[in-house]
Amino acid sequence: MHRFRDLEIWKKSREFCSKIYSTTSKFPESEKFGITNQLRRAAVSIPSNIAEGSSRKSNKDFSRFLQITLGSAYEIETQLLISYDLSFINKEELDSLSKELEAIIKMTSKFNSTLK
Repeated sequence: MHRFRDLEIWKKSREFCSKIYSTTSKFPESEKFGITNQLRRAAVSIPSNIAEGSSRKSNKDFSRFLQITLGSAYEIETQLLISYDLSFINKEELDSLSKELEAIIKMTSKFNSTLK
């Protein structure tokens, strides 16, 4: 078992989640149940799956949750690009969030490779 609160990927993904909430709070009200909800759910999924996976008794089980985490991260990447295409975020916001997300993806992938 791992202590998720000590994991840097959990800390960074939690901060990233807050940024997604802040960013999507500026989206049109008509998107409340659309891309706003999708982005927020995927963002919450990242630290949540890290935490849940850390409670598993085997590294194999934890690794499966980290794979789900990566899936959520790539979902967010797509949704951020769509948000940019729809002019909900500007290029600067897209680049900043994408850079943070890329760092989380790399950290998660590297950590996952140590579990195998």
